[in-house]
Amino acid sequence: MKLIQYTHQYQNQIIDLILHIQQEEFQVPITKSDQPDLMNIEHFYQTGNGNFWMALHKDVVVGTISLLDIGNQQVALRKMFVDKNYRGPQYQVAYQLLQTALSWAKEHSVSDIYLGTTPQFLAAHRFYEKNGFVQITKDELPERFPVLAVDKRFYRYHLKDDFQ
Repeated sequence: MKLIQYTHQYQNQIIDLILHIQQEEFQVPITKSDQPDLMNIEHFYQTGNGNFWMALHKDVVVGTISLLDIGNQQVALRKMFVDKNYRGPQYQVAYQLLQTALSWAKEHSVSDIYLGTTPQFLAAHRFYEKNGFVQITKDELPERFPVLAVDKRFYRYHLKDDFQ
């Protein structure tokens, strides 16, 4: 398993992985055209305090995670997806992706990471909570947080105290 920052050669694999998980596995009514960020990952995510990472197994994308810079030393965690065959403790893909994003955030003096997710992603809720994210209300999100139509549950991870 190898974790790397996004490069354009993997764009189609990323889109296929994310759409498959959203549409087929969880029946989330979202399309490629609803996610223009996937067509422009470099300019959407890889700016400021943001970035995009992939987990590769034998040069195949099996997981993704990104941080979107929303200003004020805050980021939105987006596009956290792991192929169902690579979930769980055996490969620890989700954990490794999250640790990569958290390390990046700390290195870039980010104070808070926010995320929105759908009610269907129950295992994701447990994963985020187990890894230090606290559920918050929509009203507690920063003004610049990009709420997606499918987002109904929100979390915050506070990093500021981790700077010492």
